[in-house]
Parts: sequence; C-alpha cells; structure tokens
Amino acid sequence: MAPYESDHATGTGPDEDPRTGRRKAARYVVPVAVVGVAAATIGLVPALAASGDPDLPKITAQQLVEKIAKSDVQRMSGTVKVSTDLGLPDLGSLQSGMGSDRGDSSADPRTKLTELASGTHTLRVAADGPEKQKVSLLERDAEYSLIHNDKDVWGYDSASNEVFHTTAQHSGDKREHRPSATPDDFAEEALKSVDSTTSVTVDGTARIAGRDAYQLVIKPKQSGSTVRDVTIGVDAKTGLPLKFTLTPKSGGAPVLDAGFTKVSFAAPAASTFDFRPPKGAKVTEEKPGKDEHGPDFGEEFAPGGLKGADTIGEGWTTIATFDTGAKGDKSAQQGGAMGGFLGSLGDQVSGDFGKGTVFSTRLVNALITDDGKVYAGAVTKDALVKAADADK
Repeated sequence: MAPYESDHATGTGPDEDPRTGRRKAARYVVPVAVVGVAAATIGLVPALAASGDPDLPKITAQQLVEKIAKSDVQRMSGTVKVSTDLGLPDLGSLQSGMGSDRGDSSADPRTKLTELASGTHTLRVAADGPEKQKVSLLERDAEYSLIHNDKDVWGYDSASNEVFHTTAQHSGDKREHRPSATPDDFAEEALKSVDSTTSVTVDGTARIAGRDAYQLVIKPKQSGSTVRDVTIGVDAKTGLPLKFTLTPKSGGAPVLDAGFTKVSFAAPAASTFDFRPPKGAKVTEEKPGKDEHGPDFGEEFAPGGLKGADTIGEGWTTIATFDTGAKGDKSAQQGGAMGGFLGSLGDQVSGDFGKGTVFSTRLVNALITDDGKVYAGAVTKDALVKAADADK
C-alpha cells in the first residue's frame, strides 16, 4: 500500500543481492533509531494543547512532505530543547571522561556534543546562509559553542577554557546552512524511511514556538517494530520542521522529542558568528576532514551509525547484522567477568541459531549470539531471534 493516504508511494528500496536476499546498506535505514544512541523529551505537548489549534488551509500528507523538501530557510535563530529517554543512565559524564582518556580536547565537537545522546539539554542555534552557523549547548555553569564562520570552524568549552579549530569544506548540500541537532535533522532522517511500509498522514494543526504548524504523523504498517509513531510539527509558512517526536510502541514518554521553544527567521547579528580564542585558552588545531563540523545529529540519532552493515528485512523492521569475528574464540564467547556482567544486563535467548543475549532499550534492541554475530534494530526481541534463525 502507498505510504500516503490516497497517494502513491514514491520511494525506492535499496539494492538487494538476489543470491542471499540481503541488502548492502550504503546507509543502514531503520526509522529514527540507532544502537546505543537516541534523543528525547521536551514536554511541549501540554503547551500546544493549551494554546489552541490554528485554522490553516487543508493540505495532504504528500503536499506537506513536499513542502518540507522545498523548505530553504537561510536565516534563523532560536532556542531548541532536546532530551533522551531510552531508560538508560545519563551518559554525559561517562562520554566526556572517555574523550579525555583518549586525549581529545574537551572542545572537540565529536566529544562534547555526544552529551546530547542522553539527558535533557537546551541549545541556542543561529544561521545566516551556508557559511555562518552557530550551536551553543547551555550548561548550568558553563557553555559550549560550535561556530562555523566562512572557512573557520571553532569549538569552545568555557568550563575548561579549551578551543578546537579546523577549517570547513562545503559539500553544496542545501541543508548545510542549517544548524545541526535541530528538529530538521531528525525529520530529514525519518522522511528517508517513508516507503510502502509506512503510513503518512496529516493530523491537525498546532502552535509551536509561537508559529502556526501542521502535524505530520508517520507510522509503521509492519508488525515487529518498536516504533509507535513519529510526529513532525511543520511550520505552515516556511515548511521548516519545528518539532520532532518519536514515541515507542511500549508507551510512556517519547524516546525522542526535540523542538523549538523560540524561533525567528530574521538575520542574526553578524557578531553572533565572531570568535577569538580567549586569553590563556588551550587551542587544539586539526586538519580539515570528514567530520570537521562535528556530529550531524540527524544522522547520529538515525541508523547512519551502522553505515555499510548488512541488512535483513525492509522498512521499519530492517535489522542490521555484522560479525564481530569472535566465533571460535572461547574467551570472547564466555567473556570472563565482563561477559558475565554484560550477560546480566540482557535476556538469554536460544533458537536454531544457537544461544545469545538480547540487550534492550525502549526503542532499539540488539541480539549478540554466542558465536559473535550481532543483529540490531528498532524491532522486538522476537523479530531479532527470527532473523538470526533465518540467517543460520
């Protein structure tokens, strides 16, 4: 069936190996999920309900998706709240500590911005065309800023007085001028997953950050997915996603809910993007490379983290699989004390594939077999076991 109500599907599936039935994913696509990483809740729903629904012209789901695709907001600024609720401990301090152990600068965005993978956070964002963007992570007694100004990319951690610097390489992507870690990032990844396994509808209107918006709802048609639905609040005038909410089938708080609480489409002051290392700051210089802008959280919170993995299934029940190479390694299988500890965190399962352990979150589950194979996705435990049995 077509993904849009009364519309035809326009998506095409990835290449499939006819000999094995497997697809080699240039990018592992399961709607808005990634092993070990997700984003979260921001408590805007009561505010939306209380403010009243605006009366907007009728629009079809396909028209609204096209409106998002055509959105070309060049200048904007605002405040975004992002938090995670996978049912796991706050990983921020652990991740920062791991970065320090590796010798990374605390101002390196690949270290600092991974803190968005857990907890609740407030961001200030600004953009003025493809050469000027800024994202600031506001903390209790400090602030971390990532600034792109023409050829320079600066990261500054006020808590440690450390600076990270590299130079930018423009890709020509029309979204390059928008800050990362905003609802737009998450929405883009979710919309890549729209195909015949997906239902896409418009579910009324709302007021978000003082703006009139349409509510686009994306739901899996397949059984076996852990995703109940994805809701995207789309600015009625510009087509920019203002709010993104991912709700798990298990219920409770959203796993991912990122949204603007304030937004303006006026050009930010030029001084917003000015930066000079403060006196006495430790400056780390890095040659430009693939990740000079730091993490793109639209990809970090989607399954882009498993690029190149083999995949089984399709749509919302896609499962990534790879071999750790531990087969036949008795110490790796049993894992010693660490293996026992990890085993206590998961559920022991068995099937035609043998034995293994399933590690679960509120959204993403992963099966690690005793012979070293991994199966992971936004699917149920039973779906993982079934995939492992079929892959035997």
